[in-house]
Amino acid sequence: MDMKEVKALAKQNKIKESKRDYVYYVICGIILFLLAVIVIYPLYYIVIASISDADAVMTGDVWLYPIKVTFKGYASLFQRDDVWRGYFNTIAYTVLGTVFNVVLTIPAGWALSRDYLPFRRLITTMLIITMFFGGGLVPYIIVCRALGLYQNPLILIIGGGVSVYNVFMCKSFFASNVPKEILEAAQIDGAGEIRTFFDLILPIATSIISVMVLFYAVGHWNNYIDAYIFNIDKNFYPLQTVLNDLLNATASGEGDVVLEQMRTATQIKFTSIIVATVPILVLYPMIEKHFGQGVLVGSFK
Repeated sequence: MDMKEVKALAKQNKIKESKRDYVYYVICGIILFLLAVIVIYPLYYIVIASISDADAVMTGDVWLYPIKVTFKGYASLFQRDDVWRGYFNTIAYTVLGTVFNVVLTIPAGWALSRDYLPFRRLITTMLIITMFFGGGLVPYIIVCRALGLYQNPLILIIGGGVSVYNVFMCKSFFASNVPKEILEAAQIDGAGEIRTFFDLILPIATSIISVMVLFYAVGHWNNYIDAYIFNIDKNFYPLQTVLNDLLNATASGEGDVVLEQMRTATQIKFTSIIVATVPILVLYPMIEKHFGQGVLVGSFK
């Protein structure tokens, strides 16, 4: 059967779409377009507001395109040493903290997915309880103080080392994607648990590892409140905390300087959002191809 016959057969067997189908497609297209506008426009507005004149932004004239393009906000932001120092601190906290989180979460999920783990049900029950009941902030601070982590930047790396939700996501992924035949073959070849995990399990877990990296990295990057809670020295402030202090400082004033401080606060507000968001936007496309598979397969009820 040549290609012409194949095309003719496909045309004969093609299901004809009714007018209702076309109406349905149009309605779905309109809804998706509106949802896309709702999601994309705030991001677009932040970009054009960050390069527009502060007076035009405050008066509401900026909504479709930038007015009196200026980069004063970026210039004033990047001239500050505390912003660069905060950038370095946040990168360090994010990289080290994400590695620490993933190193704990992936093996924990793998262990819980094995039926032969001793006290598996008890451990699972205890972990589930922590998802619904917690001691609160004060006991957490007391424990950290007893461990010598209060006023210690190390708490921004190892604090909240494991997310129970992420552990169960990894558990579900391993339970669904690791055939028993592979493990049996590894046992026959004499591979122990450690070698099986590193040589067989990790290579097929790239999707769930990518999801964990994204979840934990975003959490570390956006974290600003812990620096206040644990009274960290300002030299070790992450970027988000530095920007929060900067906005609070520029948003307050008295007398004739109020208007000028409002202009500065308006410029810095939008430029700081761009500066703090770009690294995560760069990270996401790198692992996006693994994201859907990892979340869908690793989800649990």
